[in-house]
This record gives sequence, C-alpha cells and structure tokens, in this order.
Amino acid sequence: MILASQGNLDYLALECLAERTIALAQLRKLADPAGGFDPLLDARMRALLPLALRHGFRIVTNMGAANPLGAGRRVISLARELGLRLKVAVLSGDDVLSLLEPSMRTIEALANGAQVVITGRVADPSLFVAPIAHAFGWRLDDWEKLGRATAIGHLLECAGQVTGGYFAEPGLKDVPNLAQLGFPWCDVDGEGNGVLGKVAGTGGAITLRTAKEQLLYEVTDPGGYITPDVVADFSTVSLRETGPDRVAVSGARGRARTPTYKVSVGYRAGFVGEGEISYAGAKAVERARLGGEIVRERLRDDVADLRIELIGVDSAHRSDFGHPQPPYEVRLRVAARTPTKELAERVGAEVEALWINGPAGGGGVRRFAQERIGVVSLLLERTRVRPKVTLLEEDRETQAA
Repeated sequence: MILASQGNLDYLALECLAERTIALAQLRKLADPAGGFDPLLDARMRALLPLALRHGFRIVTNMGAANPLGAGRRVISLARELGLRLKVAVLSGDDVLSLLEPSMRTIEALANGAQVVITGRVADPSLFVAPIAHAFGWRLDDWEKLGRATAIGHLLECAGQVTGGYFAEPGLKDVPNLAQLGFPWCDVDGEGNGVLGKVAGTGGAITLRTAKEQLLYEVTDPGGYITPDVVADFSTVSLRETGPDRVAVSGARGRARTPTYKVSVGYRAGFVGEGEISYAGAKAVERARLGGEIVRERLRDDVADLRIELIGVDSAHRSDFGHPQPPYEVRLRVAARTPTKELAERVGAEVEALWINGPAGGGGVRRFAQERIGVVSLLLERTRVRPKVTLLEEDRETQAA
C-alpha cells in the first residue's frame, strides 16, 4: 500500500502465480465454476482501485489464475460498489488447449485503455515486459530491449525478495526492519535499462547483494533464460549502486524467442493425509520414534506410500547426521499418499490415537487431509495458441480487435 500511495508509479504489477498455485486454482474452479481466481483478489482490489484512479497508475496482474474472466467481472463489480468507473481488460487462453501470447496480448489490452489488466498463467517477467514495451512503443522482435526488460521483470517479479526478503540471514546478511519490508519499483528508460529503488522509510534494503541473488534466482542458464517473449542473456548484466537503496541495472541482452511454450499441466493425483503430535522431555526422540512405528504398523496393510519423520531431527535432511545431543522436544509427523479421502483421513486419526494409545506425554495433535494436485510440464507449439482479450466496462463486454 505504501508503494501504491507513495511510489509515484505508472504501472503496478501483482505477480501471484506459480505452477502449483495455478493447479490449485483449477481445483477450486472445479468445485465452484464461478471461482478459480486468486482468493485475495477482493481484498487487494478494494484497497488498490481507489489509489490507482487517484494516482493515475495502471494495474497488471495474473490474479485471474484459473478464471481470468471471472476475476475481471469481479473487479468491475467491486468498482461499482466503490463508486468507481474503470475499464478492465482480461487476457484468456492460458489453458493447455489454447495458450496465451503473454506480453503481446497484454500490450493490446493496455493500448485499449484498460486501467486494470488481468491474466491467468503468464510468465512472471511478462507482467513487467508488457508495460515497458507499451510505454516506449517497442517492436516485439527487438530482442535486445526485450532481454533488458526481462532482466528488470525478473528482478521485480518476486517483490520483497529484491529488498531483502528471502535474503536475510542474521549475523551474516542482516536486513533492517523486515517487519515493514518495502516492495521495489524501477525507473526504466527507453533502452530497457533501469534503476531499482524502494519508498523512503520502508524496511528492507536494495543492495548489490540482494540484486545479484534475485537476478540468479530460478535461472538455470544465465546466458539463455528462456521466456515466452525472448531468450534473455543475463551474463552481460551490470549492477551498480548509485545511492542508498538504489541499484542501476543495465546491459542484458536477448535473442529470438523459441517456437514453443512451456505448459504446466495440473492433474488430480489422489489425496494426502497428515498427522502431527509433539513429545517433550527426557527420551522425547525415542518416544516419538515409537509413536511413528505404531502408526506404521496400524496402516501397514492399507497404505503403501507412508512417510514418517521427526521435525527437528530428520525431516529436512532425512538424517540426524549423528548429532550427539538429541533434542529435548520433537514433533512426530506422519504423512501418506492415498487413493481416497477416507484413507487420507485415517492417517491423521491414527496419529491422534497416539494421545492415549501410544507413548507417554504426547500432545498438540494436528491432522488434516486434502486432495493432491500433481504438476507436469511439456512444450506446445506457438502456432496452436488462441489468445483473446476481453474488455470489461460497467454493463458491457467486448472483444478487442
């Protein structure tokens, strides 16, 4: 909210999706065809729409998730409730059968005067590449400029990560005032180079170290970072501190985009059941291990894929590495993949039964069962894409040309 009200922005991008979250959104849409968009859409748009109109910035977001058109209609309804008039552009076609042309269609939406652009699953940097290319009127085959804009988008896409979130490590990489972490902005020039900054008085820090970590985040090949818009080359990027919480970004390059899109496909993959219980005091680890073996034996004939771990001992690395001082308290976690919800619920029930039927001193039981979503990736030819832009205004929907 501080960035929106004090950042002097032209565009505000809200990047809210990943492979797993879009699959979960599809699951919500299966349960409710009118749903499937980001559950925080209402809260965020109620807060941001008045600021966007008051300060003159435009919102670009992938909060449409599995139902971009439903999200767009909801934003129009919220605007009406707030007494606001605005135009919303919805980009659809980002499903397996008909994938979206990310930046190109977002630019079309902006060119039609939309104050809010809502997409489903597009590449994270594309939410930033599109406003930059639109603002400067770039050709969409100017690979060098698109490569630079992609570097900017990649630095901005995870918001607080470039201002010290996910970077901080006490005593080694200290970051001030993380509780009031500020989100970044970037002033970009017509060549696609820019300066990162944050609103004065907000927490966190933008430094060479935070920018370098974020630049390499999730980039397998810095010399060939493949996006739907361009194959970006970050190996030539120059980062330079120009003042407190200011880092200049320049020098990225790019080459022609690939002929395919990466497609993430979510599928229904059964259920997961979990149960947890804590043990404390002398021999806490031994009692927890005994509890786990009791549950294993009780589920042995019905559950094949079972995982038992002691949080604080072997849950992260699957080993205690022979640590000489066992913890004084530990939490037993039992989880299983099952074909039915009933079996998944039984996992937690067996852990809960340890309260009175297992080792002494157990407590603080938590249990739940949920449907499991699997995600696989594949490539699809661009020629099969069928993108669409829908413009929404009060009481009117039209297809952009």
